[in-house]
Amino acid sequence: METQDTERRLPTLCIVIPCYNEQEVLPITAPQFKAELDLLRERGMIAPDSSILFVNDGSSDTTWSIIEGLAASNAAYRGICLSRNRGHQNALLAGLMECRSFCDICISIDCDGQDDIAAMEEMVRAYLDGCDIVYGVRSSRETDTFFKRTSAQAFYKLMSGMGVETVYNHADYRLLSRRVLDELSRFEEVNLFLRGMVPLVGFKSTSVCYKRHERIAGESHYPLSKMISLALNGITSLSVKPIRLITGLGFIVSIISFIGVIWAVVVSILGHSVAGWASMVSIVCFIGGIQLLGIGIVGEYVGRIYLETKRRPRFIISERTFEADGDDGENR
Repeated sequence: METQDTERRLPTLCIVIPCYNEQEVLPITAPQFKAELDLLRERGMIAPDSSILFVNDGSSDTTWSIIEGLAASNAAYRGICLSRNRGHQNALLAGLMECRSFCDICISIDCDGQDDIAAMEEMVRAYLDGCDIVYGVRSSRETDTFFKRTSAQAFYKLMSGMGVETVYNHADYRLLSRRVLDELSRFEEVNLFLRGMVPLVGFKSTSVCYKRHERIAGESHYPLSKMISLALNGITSLSVKPIRLITGLGFIVSIISFIGVIWAVVVSILGHSVAGWASMVSIVCFIGGIQLLGIGIVGEYVGRIYLETKRRPRFIISERTFEADGDDGENR
């Protein structure tokens, strides 16, 4: 009886793994995730009904078939399939919202095997010590190319400079408790940037450092274009600093222009003015460029406001490998 009570107090863990065209790497990493789950069970850290949830983000290869096969082979594997490709952040959110009904804690991690799976044990220990959020933070970027390392550092510095609260060298490898998931479900943004949204939830948090490995197989699905798009989503959804910067720049340019007008009038009165098109063209181009830049930045915000007001679902689940509890989860 005492053993049953102890077992009942153990948290149920769900490992959430977004997948997009991962047919090459999934057969390799899925057993590794399962082995870590079994290890945590054996050490009495998580409940026996803990599981792994794969989220198929509209893959065009055999990823979903592999997930279905895994689910059929072992009850610890679960899978949901989105009706179409919605991007990494939406797929991750779909998994987080789905697992709320059957877990106490969840750990999100990419499918490619680059994040150190062994760090999950330290994350769970931190939760058992009272933390609701545990961030997985890279200890170094030795395995990255020079371009990848430089662009990633620029990304975090840009986020910080724009006033977006993020954890340096943290991507989407993290542990969240059930009450964090419940609070996160109240965030209704369409333009998602989970790295900036999770810190806004609050609660006690800590970080776990780990060494990131090279991708086991396949190719990266996060090129520079997607990093730029992610940065834009993060800045425009969590900060108004760019608009304030444009306002400040406009104010400075207005003062300079006013001084220039006074100077031109004085020179003209003194009879020292010299007709010249170069200076005029330079001024017009400069002012025009500033105006177009300002309109572009404001346009980014207006466009995102437009998408937010539509309140379209951020993801739609078309298939599951298990029976869902509660609502069907198709309108989040």
